[in-house]
Amino acid sequence: MAPASDELTAQVRQFAERHLRGTCGSHAWDHTLRVCRLGRHIGRIEGADPLVVTAAAYLHDIGRGPQDASHGKVCHARLGVELAAPLVASLPLSAPRRENILHSIRSHRFRGGCVPQTLEARVLFDADKLDAIGAVGIARAYLFAGEIGARLHNGAVDPARTRAYSREDTGYREYKLKLCRIRERMLTTAGRQLAEERHRFMEAFFDRFVLEYEGRG
Repeated sequence: MAPASDELTAQVRQFAERHLRGTCGSHAWDHTLRVCRLGRHIGRIEGADPLVVTAAAYLHDIGRGPQDASHGKVCHARLGVELAAPLVASLPLSAPRRENILHSIRSHRFRGGCVPQTLEARVLFDADKLDAIGAVGIARAYLFAGEIGARLHNGAVDPARTRAYSREDTGYREYKLKLCRIRERMLTTAGRQLAEERHRFMEAFFDRFVLEYEGRG
């Protein structure tokens, strides 16, 4: 990116970092940085606008703190757009690029109900989802479970019959209800290729986890 673009993304980065101070570890600033790196990598392969991808990646989770504090009642993607809109409106970009940044934030959520319509939004969606699977994804699932006081596992209960943000919102529940489906939801060719290996690792881990938890291995 050109020097002017570097200054712009630095401004966006500082804004995002301020909003993410105090956010729980599973969605803290290090997650945003990984998503940004993945987004840039996928974006280079797919031919996406690097400035839009970078800005959207920095801003995508700025509404996460209120969502966690509300136990999921607040949608962090919708709130993120509201929080980011004044900053994005002030950026020296064309209207389509500003709209693309906000659309990418709004549509990045797995359960958000807003389908990514632009290449940049699809790149961000895939980058965010890649950080939810594989070794890092497993670690984050259990980190989140610890943050809300969930137990390690409960094999006696069907995960589909349990509630999010409850004692039963375990790492295994996150895998069965969300993480195992991510590979099929990827939207870019590069994202799908990266997801394959991460999915295989995650699948093998949870098969082994259940075996050991039940004392069979």
